Parts: sequence; C-alpha cells; structure tokens
Amino acid sequence: MNKLNALAAASVLASLTAAAATAGPVAPQPGKDKCYGISLAGKNDCKAGAGTTCAGTSHKAYQADAWKYVAKGTCTSIKTPTGHGSLAPIGR
Repeated sequence: MNKLNALAAASVLASLTAAAATAGPVAPQPGKDKCYGISLAGKNDCKAGAGTTCAGTSHKAYQADAWKYVAKGTCTSIKTPTGHGSLAPIGR
C-alpha cells in the first residue's frame, strides 16, 4: 500500500472511530415509547449493552437490551422472529 492509500485508510478509520465514540441516545420523542427487542442491527435508538456506545450500535437484530422509539401503546404488539417488543429490557 502506498503512502497516499495508507493516509486515506487512516483518515477513514479515524472518522469512524470518532463517530462511534460520540454516538448518543436519540433525543426524547414525546408520544412515543422505548421498545426493546425490535430494532434491526445498527438501527437502535439507544441502550445496547456492553461493547456499544448507544444509537446505531446494536450488534444483532432484535437485541434484547436495545430499544427503538415506537408510537405510544404499540410496542408489545410488535412481533419479531424472536418474540414481541417489550417496554423493558428482555431477559432472553
């Protein structure tokens, strides 16, 4: 790899690392509930357990400790391949 390619790769890596380090929760959304266990990998709004920094950092789809905002009153009716959504982290 030449110096220009190495510099470009280092720049991209630094940008990705900085973005991950500053990931935070999505701003509160009135009229919505936090629903655990329904988000796709990397699509959570926050809380995704050890090794994650927050929004957009869940490691797998339907992760039990990652939540996403949904319309109030709809969470527990959302069905996924691993079960229904929950208003609290799921112990699975």
